[in-house]
Amino acid sequence: MQNHEKISNYQILISQAQAMFAKETNPLANLSNASAMLNMTLPNSVFTGFYLFDGDELILGPFQGGVSCVHIALGKGVCGQAAAERQTLIVDDVTKHDNYISCDSTAMSEIVVPMVKNGKLIGVLDLDSCLTGDYDVIDQEYLEKFVAVLLSKTNFNFDMFGVE
Repeated sequence: MQNHEKISNYQILISQAQAMFAKETNPLANLSNASAMLNMTLPNSVFTGFYLFDGDELILGPFQGGVSCVHIALGKGVCGQAAAERQTLIVDDVTKHDNYISCDSTAMSEIVVPMVKNGKLIGVLDLDSCLTGDYDVIDQEYLEKFVAVLLSKTNFNFDMFGVE
């Protein structure tokens, strides 16, 4: 996909997210719809979803894709590392990443965006692609914007995921 096409797709995704989440604050509804929107927008995806921080570890949340890992310790794997560092991580080739946890053998590259609201870790957005090198700074920029929209519109002040 050319960069201009990728940017255009992301701009549409951000607009759709703003409209979809404008009047809905329920976290399960918004995370579920967010994973579906991402899955439809990113054609090489084998996993689009969320891991939510329960106060101790990341727990599998709403997603699109095959069966996945359920528990991820902070600092372990790309998701745990991004959560612990609170920084987006891009892995071009998961087979060459020392801290990678293999949940799906079809995943070749990964991007993980931490979700932090009011200084508290909510979880991470995790995207896996069937292609190596599928994510870049354009993906990072727009996925961070997508997460910002999601966080601003969603009420995470509840005990379901250990968030206060």
